[in-house]
Amino acid sequence: MSASGSAKRKFSPVLAAIAPGSAAVIALLLFLAACAAKPPPPPPPAAPVVPIPAAPPRIEPPSFTALSPEALRARLGAPAFSRKDGPTEMWRYDARACRAFFFFTGNQVNHVETIPRGPDNAADPACLTALRKAS
Repeated sequence: MSASGSAKRKFSPVLAAIAPGSAAVIALLLFLAACAAKPPPPPPPAAPVVPIPAAPPRIEPPSFTALSPEALRARLGAPAFSRKDGPTEMWRYDARACRAFFFFTGNQVNHVETIPRGPDNAADPACLTALRKAS
């Protein structure tokens, strides 16, 4: 008798002990166990939190604060652009290296900003000086 024949006899009592329908159940259980053994994927990395920089101090330039529209026009001339939104009006003046924005509420300047901003406040004094020289 060949080696395969003796192996067949050796394992046939084990195979004979398994009921014919249970072989499919065992195969299904082994398949499910193989699927369940995989670890879940790691969570995606958290997005970095970038803090919003603090607003510059609201120090208004004293030579422009509380000016009327007429006084500002007399000092700097006609604005390059103006816009009115509700009770607030904005006038923009353009210098060679900067822009200045004057905000009126009521009949006076209540806020001034420049682009680029000043080192310590929203309005760069050098820009405001350049606007005076240009007019």
